[in-house]
Amino acid sequence: MSAKPFTFICGDDDYLVSEKGKAWFAEHTEKLSDELSKEVLDARAGNVSEVDDTINRFSSAVQTLSLFGESKVVWLKDVNFLADSPTGRAQGTLELLDNLKSVLEGLDANSVSVLITAQPVDKRRSFFKWCQKTADFTALTGGKDVAETCTTLIKEVCDNAGVSMTRDAAELLIGKVNCNTRLIVEETRKLVTFAGEGSEPINDRLVADLVPNFGDTDFFEAADAFYSLKLGWTLEALRRHFFTNSESRPLLASLQSRNRLLIQLRVLLDARAIRLNARGISKSDLEAAARIYGHHFGDSSEKSNLNVFTQNAWYLGRLAETASRLPLKKLVDFQLAFSEAFESIIERPNEQEEVCRELAVRCLS
Repeated sequence: MSAKPFTFICGDDDYLVSEKGKAWFAEHTEKLSDELSKEVLDARAGNVSEVDDTINRFSSAVQTLSLFGESKVVWLKDVNFLADSPTGRAQGTLELLDNLKSVLEGLDANSVSVLITAQPVDKRRSFFKWCQKTADFTALTGGKDVAETCTTLIKEVCDNAGVSMTRDAAELLIGKVNCNTRLIVEETRKLVTFAGEGSEPINDRLVADLVPNFGDTDFFEAADAFYSLKLGWTLEALRRHFFTNSESRPLLASLQSRNRLLIQLRVLLDARAIRLNARGISKSDLEAAARIYGHHFGDSSEKSNLNVFTQNAWYLGRLAETASRLPLKKLVDFQLAFSEAFESIIERPNEQEEVCRELAVRCLS
């Protein structure tokens, strides 16, 4: 048992915080025979009244001892009123947190073990700073890079299933789920189940076939195939795309959006403002380049493919590998070809697949 009165786990990623909390709760309840000695309280609150109800339920739980004399374990799960949100900033919530602080200060660690998991949190709040000093405190991060954490999760799932995955497949999977850790785990489990123990390594083609695109991401298979510069794969991907989609505009928009970033990256690489290494592009290089060239893009920090400095560093590192293989003139030729393809589908709306196939042959043959 911890010498601290309670345990506090927080972080930016709800999945990582939840998994860490589950592991702690399983460890501390393993030897408890009475189910009433294990209590999990949902702490999500949408307003001050619900915060009040949550803290009252928690106070009652920690003060109600087990009928069989066992120690009790209480998990205050998914606390969201420590965030910089309207509910978190409300004066009523701040006053209720003082009440929660009093309850936590009065805990008897020998009779009740308490876990609080919170995501997200406002690190400026006095209650958060108090927890840092008072609790058995853990702040989870995604590592130096979210993609690094995703890669670790993929490896853990694959190792447990006795299956491996190629690097290209892992990178494609991370892109398809938009670096969402919860989806990374679920989609990896789906892939290893399909592949089966002892199978050949999962490759990028299997990922492309089985994993849909999630969230705000442009990782269409056809776009990935196009920028692999492999005509055969691109034509196959186009066939699959038009088997389920009749509209080419989203695909062309994806190609064009990615090409805009590639042009910007190519210019930065040629100017030696950024360097490409085995891990992609360092954040320090990107930040230094932004200080020099960022003013050309205006003051907006909203994510846009028109501004390379608003993009995720890992994603840019992935694109920079492609940019390093393509001269600037080729990328400009691509951009012009995409514009001409847009004009062609307006003239030939019933031949959109053929227009895209002609585009691929023109650019990649």
